[in-house]
Amino acid sequence: MKWYLAKLVYRIVCGDGQHIPQFDEQLRLVAAPDAAAAFDKAVAMGGAEEDSFCNQNAQWVHWQFINVSELCELRELIDGAEVYSRIREEEDGTAYTTFVHNKAAAIRENQTHGLLQLI
Repeated sequence: MKWYLAKLVYRIVCGDGQHIPQFDEQLRLVAAPDAAAAFDKAVAMGGAEEDSFCNQNAQWVHWQFINVSELCELRELIDGAEVYSRIREEEDGTAYTTFVHNKAAAIRENQTHGLLQLI
């Protein structure tokens, strides 16, 4: 069995869809004997996880599976290996840098909180 990294893409449609298009890109680990089987398995996962629900504004939200946009075999698991990269362009570089630091602080705080619960 081999391991693959698959990118599943969903479109998020809220209400009548009259909004800026939103897409969720998810990276998933897939175990399969070969790339063709991994692709088929990822497509099946994506379709099975489509969802619709009513949000807090009483609007229907639909998560529509689009397809698998990338598939990469993970030949070996190496500490520190890059598994995903995306270059972003942001209007406000300082605000984005602050956002990243705040997310990192929240992760660290949750880890510390989890350790304190174990003690």
